[in-house]
Amino acid sequence: MKFLRSLSILIFPLYIISCSTQQKIPNYIQNVTDTSGKGTLQTPVLRIQKDDLLSIQIYSTTTKSEVDAIYNLGTVSGGLSSQGGSSSATSPGFLVDVDGNIHHPKLGVIHAEGLTREELANEIKKRLTEPVKLLEDPTVIIRFQNLKVTVIGEVNRQGVITIPSERITLLEAVGMAGGLTDYALKTSVKVIRETDGKREIGVVDLSSKQLFESPYYTLRQNDMVIVDPTPKKAKKTDQDLVIQRVSFGLSIVTAIALVYNIFK
Repeated sequence: MKFLRSLSILIFPLYIISCSTQQKIPNYIQNVTDTSGKGTLQTPVLRIQKDDLLSIQIYSTTTKSEVDAIYNLGTVSGGLSSQGGSSSATSPGFLVDVDGNIHHPKLGVIHAEGLTREELANEIKKRLTEPVKLLEDPTVIIRFQNLKVTVIGEVNRQGVITIPSERITLLEAVGMAGGLTDYALKTSVKVIRETDGKREIGVVDLSSKQLFESPYYTLRQNDMVIVDPTPKKAKKTDQDLVIQRVSFGLSIVTAIALVYNIFK
């Protein structure tokens, strides 16, 4: 009986510690009102960066498809695709190199970094019509092929997220990462972004109604989202370690008591 009394005295503090780890989980976007019909949505235009893989399709008013075909030889990693020779990849496209250029097999080197899709398309059209008209009334369609962001930290599925379209918001990225964990610091989510060779860090409060006004709400390709843990996460980790050690000690004491009772 004395042993059971002593055991209960040891277990009671563990119960108190385990109860103290519970926390109130804050909501997203708190204290908002209905803003239907108010304001306008402005979507930032993506600009081409190094290591972007671009799909470039060129068409004209010619009735001979083979004329357009010679300008649609996609390249990747510097080699021609299977449409126009050897290739080291299965997905044809134009890779923006470390100098910010793409290498078109017919039009030569074109600087793409910093341009929008429309600006690059206009540059290609210019080369197709000046100083010599290579195609009649050309149309150039450009798409991104490898848009991605990375989400790490207190989310349920860390990793790289492929952007299905050319626009993804911070909330969408968090949702695609499985949502935040119970110990995520929602008020201080970091977004790391590289622009013009410079790295910048933005801090976003997911519980603030000003969330949509942040320049980091709409993500860009290659952004990295970091969700830090709350201080309670570190406290819980320490408590779990204490509980683990005490439980191990109790199991040893119980085993010794059992052996003692058997052989006394």
